[in-house]
Amino acid sequence: MQLIEVPAKTGYVWFRQGIWLFRKNPLAFLTLFFAYLLVMTLVAQIPYVGGVLPLAFIPGVAVGFMAACRDTIAGKPVFPTMLVDGFRSYGSVVAKRLLLLGLLYVAAMALVLAGSALADGGMLLKVMLGTTAMEPETIANSNITMGFLAALVFYIPVAMLFWFAPVLAAWHDVPPIKAMFFSLVSCWRNRGAFIVFGALWFVVATAVSFGLTALMQALGAVDFAVAVLMPATIIVTTMLYCSFYATYRGCFGVQTPDAPDLPTTPAS
Repeated sequence: MQLIEVPAKTGYVWFRQGIWLFRKNPLAFLTLFFAYLLVMTLVAQIPYVGGVLPLAFIPGVAVGFMAACRDTIAGKPVFPTMLVDGFRSYGSVVAKRLLLLGLLYVAAMALVLAGSALADGGMLLKVMLGTTAMEPETIANSNITMGFLAALVFYIPVAMLFWFAPVLAAWHDVPPIKAMFFSLVSCWRNRGAFIVFGALWFVVATAVSFGLTALMQALGAVDFAVAVLMPATIIVTTMLYCSFYATYRGCFGVQTPDAPDLPTTPAS
């Protein structure tokens, strides 16, 4: 494992590589994403702990999605069972590390929501816990927008800590706390590239959302806007997930015979 520092323009390369990787096997990636949504929805229905468990499984699922990207590049088949690859393919020690990372992630998200309460009096927290309905009147009479912005600010360091931590723990035998430290250092050293990377995906997501909404309004088909926006959003989100693997390969430069590198200039 070698930590690499890259220029800001590399963020664009990661963005392009994510799209290229998705196009290599779109059906497999979409199936994987739908399986993830289905499992997390079912888990969320468990009484008392349903709101927490999906967050606790995110590091393990992240490794599974990374493995799917790796296998796609290597020309191997990808199945929905790849989602649990992090928990089953690397031994009990890695599975425990991923579960520990999951618990730490839950704690970090609790701090993020607590931080947002400083800005909106706890409205966002109540909405997330399901104790308050997300209704227009509720939004209008609260500072929930400020709560969202505060949560975003507090979440940035959390994202940096956990961006690479799961894959470092699973694929490089790095203990959880050290993996979080390496992840933070890598994200900070390559902050320029990550800013470009994040900005590009924000522009794409915003353009898709507003563009399709405007198109539906122009066609007089506002009632069908959700039916069009939902699949488009899922496709963009899945491509974003694929690009996470590009950031990993870009920041750590790992080369193995079973996982050839991504092209630096993927075809359009």
